[in-house]
Amino acid sequence: MNQAGWRKWHRWVGWAAAPFLLFAAVTGIAAGIAEMTSEDEEAREAARGRVSPVRLPADPGAVADPVGKALADAAGRAAGAPVDKVLVDFKADPPAVTVHLGKPAGGEDRKLVYDARTGGLLREEGYADKPFLTRLHSGEAFGDWGLVLGTAWGLALVGLLVTGVVIYFAMRRPGRTGLGRLFW
Repeated sequence: MNQAGWRKWHRWVGWAAAPFLLFAAVTGIAAGIAEMTSEDEEAREAARGRVSPVRLPADPGAVADPVGKALADAAGRAAGAPVDKVLVDFKADPPAVTVHLGKPAGGEDRKLVYDARTGGLLREEGYADKPFLTRLHSGEAFGDWGLVLGTAWGLALVGLLVTGVVIYFAMRRPGRTGLGRLFW
């Protein structure tokens, strides 16, 4: 294909991909800002400097007792609810056990965070496997077709890159020196 043909393809792929790439860029920026400014990020940053008090080989009770206390309290608050996962974080301040509860018919419901030392409830909040902005950015928020479109806009970006590189080298003028070899 000649240079004019590559430029034509690059232009058409660019026009078709522009709305999707703009959507991906805007949601990516929003998701990045939300992640950087979230309380979870602040807690992760603070925990990097701490050392866990639990060392190996660990007493099985170091994990089993806090989890047992948390599950016992959770059963009183949400009897019969399915437990999706349990996380133990010894580096948190205070050390925490997080119980993620699901809905009886499937899906995520709520998150209960307990003090690992006392078993007392620290907070209860909604629980979703992934934050909404992350699911929006990937297209997952729109279901299976959203993931297909997310993959398509990723492929469109690769297409723009490939056609742009081909055009770049097709327009390159031999014999130039210095920065003129790269930029003309």
